[in-house]
Amino acid sequence: MVSKKAGGKLLSLTTSPCYEALAAEFPRDFLGISLPEQPNKYYFIIRGQRLVLEADSSIQTIMEKLQSYKSKVSLNFEGFQYQLGDFQLRVGKVVPSHSENLRGIVMEVEYLPISSIEKSRQIMGEFFELWQEVVSKRSLPGQFMHMEPNFAEYGLGDLYTSQHTAVQYATVMAQLIATVQAVQAVRN
Repeated sequence: MVSKKAGGKLLSLTTSPCYEALAAEFPRDFLGISLPEQPNKYYFIIRGQRLVLEADSSIQTIMEKLQSYKSKVSLNFEGFQYQLGDFQLRVGKVVPSHSENLRGIVMEVEYLPISSIEKSRQIMGEFFELWQEVVSKRSLPGQFMHMEPNFAEYGLGDLYTSQHTAVQYATVMAQLIATVQAVQAVRN
């Protein structure tokens, strides 16, 4: 269904004190995301500065040739999409690239008749409550988390766009990475 990549660090090209001072002001960490419904686009989420950048998908090749970044983690979201009346439901597993180790399960719900985030909030809240009730009755292992980023922090408006989707997936990826790091710290 979906293939997304988590980006890494931008590499410093010079060691001049003047440039080092400037480099401190530039973002060092970002998440890069590609969406199957937008195959010619690539999204960079710079969480520290709350920026969403949209680029042509060829930017990945350019950055690799310039060696301007180093990938830390690469995650794939793979699954299925269902249409349930006015709801579109995507369910998928999250696995690191080149591995089969499950890192999480993601469920994305979209209410198709409304593209306004504010107007759909009540309907989505009710859907979430029903889903939480069903999951709690099953006594399934793990925990179900509802994640809704503050889109206004990224300068995104009320009408839902692909940039909103990119921010959502970046939020999920950051949470999964933090969870894996916390588990690894406990083990060590």
